[in-house]
Amino acid sequence: MTVFQAIVLGVIQGLSEFLPISSSAHLALTPWLFGWPQPGLSFDVALHLGTLIALVWFFWQEWMTLARAGLSILRKWRIETESERRFAFVAVATLPGGAAGYFLQDYAKTVFRTPLLNGIMLIVMGAILWAIDRAARQDRGIPQMGWRDAVTIGLAQMFAIIPGVSRSGSTITAGRAMGLSREAAAVFSFLMSLPIITAAVVFEGRHAIEGGVTAPLVAGVIAAAVSGWLAISVLLKFIARNSYGVFAVYRFIVGAIVIAVALYRG
Repeated sequence: MTVFQAIVLGVIQGLSEFLPISSSAHLALTPWLFGWPQPGLSFDVALHLGTLIALVWFFWQEWMTLARAGLSILRKWRIETESERRFAFVAVATLPGGAAGYFLQDYAKTVFRTPLLNGIMLIVMGAILWAIDRAARQDRGIPQMGWRDAVTIGLAQMFAIIPGVSRSGSTITAGRAMGLSREAAAVFSFLMSLPIITAAVVFEGRHAIEGGVTAPLVAGVIAAAVSGWLAISVLLKFIARNSYGVFAVYRFIVGAIVIAVALYRG
C-alpha cells in the first residue's frame, strides 16, 4: 500500500465512522472499486486509532466528566447524578456490540465483507434511517433517556458488524426511533463508540503493526484523526438545522453503484 492510498483510506475512515454511511463498507469497497490491494481488517482497525483520537479530542471535557462519574459509582455502588446515569447508559449500550464483535469476528473478516451484501445493506439501512428520522418525535434529549433507550441503542449496534449497516447509522436510527432529538441521538452514538473502538484497537490493532510501524500506517491514522474531528463537528452543526435524509440518499446512490459493479463483474 502506498502512502497516498493509506491517506485516502484514512480520510474515508474518519468521515464515514461518524457520518451514518458505514465506514466498514467504505473501507472494504474502496480498494475493491479501484483495484488497490485489500489492506485487511487489521489495517481497518488500526485506522480506528485515528477516529479514537478524534473522539477524545472533540469530547475531552465530556470524557473527564464521565470518568469521574464512573469512579464515583465504583466508590458508592449506586447511581445518583445525571453524569452517573449517562456513564451507566454508555456502559450498558456498549455490551451488545462488544459481544457481537467478539463472537462474529470471523464472519466480519470474510462473509460480511462481500461487495454485494455491502451494497444491499447500504440501501436497506438508508431506507430505515430515512423513514424513522422523518416519523420520529424530536423532543427528548440525553437527560431524558432511560434504561430501555440505552439497551435498545446497544442492541442496534450489534448489527453494525455487517459492513453497510454503519455503527453510527444503526445507533442514531435506534436513538431516533426512541424519540431522541437528532443531535441527542448523534451525541450518544459518539459517546458509546469510545469503549468499542478502544476495545477493537487494543485487541485487533496489534496485528496491524506486526510488520512494523510504516509510513502508510502513520499517514492513515493521522488522516483518520483529522477527518474524524471534522466529521463530528460538521455533523452536529448540520443536523441542528437539517434531517438525516441527505445521508440516506447518499447511501442509495453508493449502494446502487456497488450492486451494479458487483453484478457486472460477476
